[in-house]
Amino acid sequence: AWMEGEPLDVPRLLWTPEGKPRLAVLSIAHLSDAERMFFVTLLLNEVIAWMRTQPGTSSLRALLYMDEVFGYFPPTANPPSKTPMLTLLKQARAFGVGVVLATQNPVDLDYKGLSNAGTWFLGRLQTERDKARVLDGLEGASASQGSGFDRKRIETILSGLGSRVFLMNNVHDNAPVLFQTRWALCYLRGPLTRSQIQTLTASRRTAAPVDSSPPAAPVVSLPAVPAASPVATVAAMPAAPSVAPAAASAGAARPVVPPGVVERFWHTSAGSPAYQPALLGTAQLHFVDAKTDVDHWEPARRLVLLGEDAGADPWQSATTISDAPELDTEPVPGATFAPLPPAAARPKSYAAWEKQLASRLYRDVRLTLHTIPALKLTSQPGESEADFRIRAGQAAREQRDQAVEKLRAAYGQKLQRLQERIRTAEAGVERERSQYQQQWLQTGISIAATVLGAISRRKMASIGNVGRATTAARGVGRATQKKQAVGRATESVETLRQQVAQLEAEFEAETRKLGELHHPDRLEVQPIQLPPRKSDLTVAPVQLIWVPQGVLPTGPGL
Repeated sequence: AWMEGEPLDVPRLLWTPEGKPRLAVLSIAHLSDAERMFFVTLLLNEVIAWMRTQPGTSSLRALLYMDEVFGYFPPTANPPSKTPMLTLLKQARAFGVGVVLATQNPVDLDYKGLSNAGTWFLGRLQTERDKARVLDGLEGASASQGSGFDRKRIETILSGLGSRVFLMNNVHDNAPVLFQTRWALCYLRGPLTRSQIQTLTASRRTAAPVDSSPPAAPVVSLPAVPAASPVATVAAMPAAPSVAPAAASAGAARPVVPPGVVERFWHTSAGSPAYQPALLGTAQLHFVDAKTDVDHWEPARRLVLLGEDAGADPWQSATTISDAPELDTEPVPGATFAPLPPAAARPKSYAAWEKQLASRLYRDVRLTLHTIPALKLTSQPGESEADFRIRAGQAAREQRDQAVEKLRAAYGQKLQRLQERIRTAEAGVERERSQYQQQWLQTGISIAATVLGAISRRKMASIGNVGRATTAARGVGRATQKKQAVGRATESVETLRQQVAQLEAEFEAETRKLGELHHPDRLEVQPIQLPPRKSDLTVAPVQLIWVPQGVLPTGPGL
């Protein structure tokens, strides 16, 4: 099972052959403890090896999530999985790789890893040891970021968490956030067994073509492929040549080749091969384009079998060779040879064939690149469209994150000014309310004094009673004015709060707009065809190659 099935290749797990991101689920529930540790260690090291080939970025490139991390990252023991796990927690963020670990008991995790975790989601903790370990980790993470940490306040919050209530602590935020998850009903029966995984992925395994390209399955289960259905493939070499050669006569002698013609023999381990003549042309193509900043040299090799007649232009049926073949200067002893076409026995023909090869390469060969005008990004020579889409998607996310940060800074200043105005307005409301209460208190005292004075003197229309009544009436008027001032101040606060809500809604809308604008699926990829520079096209002398029958493959590549 370890030698068959889907290969453990991180890019294939993260992206489809078309460059689309996907989710890969690696199930180890059916393995023994030793096999689980072996596989997890192997996977983590593969992630690290791939991670170090990526350029640095501040945007998220990939996410590694591991559930039930107990036993793989202990505080005291040193299992094989601990070192790569700690390496990821310390270094992965610089490469845009996020790590999410889930466990029920924080005391089972190494403190070095806890101190490198920047975002925490904490639920109800059952023991004081778990609480103490979490507080130590939070304090260490905050200290590493240079932010403050209120240990006593966090401890109080953790002690009072209820069911489905969590505390999110981000070292980049000013304060932790409490939130409650929705109540959800799950119909899943639990962890899948190995046979159930095979049943779920049977259609994907049978539909996947048996070649070297990665399958398009959105979910990968390792190592769940049974031994009876391996995915590993061996490429077979077709034996039929692209041009039917002249039949080699039994015991035919080696033809005489005139001086000045380079003659080579295809390397073979056959005892007595039957050679057939062929032409090998090699050239260097130079592709230059100032707009896309391309300056690329590329070799071109063409091999064509010769029949009884070489024809006016033998390169019409030539086969493209990607790598230089292994050639010998002498044939295998006892080999037989097919007749050499008359044109191949004349040195002048090879000079003409060189010119024809140069003309055909300049006319037919193009360097295909891909570009995304919105990002001002162009693929590199030799970079596939899928790899280019992956790189462009990361560039789009980086541009989106930069744009969102600029947007957040601009809206943050406006929001800060509004919040300052709200604080000033709220202070004004409190001041007006206090003055209103004092005014009503003074008015009440004046009214009470007027009534008591009138009762005690038995003269309602006395000068003193009239003056006190007038003062009380004025106090009522001033209290009414203060009440109106309180109402106006309260309305001002509500208006400012509505402006804050509107500003936040505008920020969310602009953020979504940026996300849609920089979404990888919305990026238009356009092909570019670059011709070689004619003045730099150089063709090496055409060689006469004797190829054993049955070893030359057909098709566009060798």
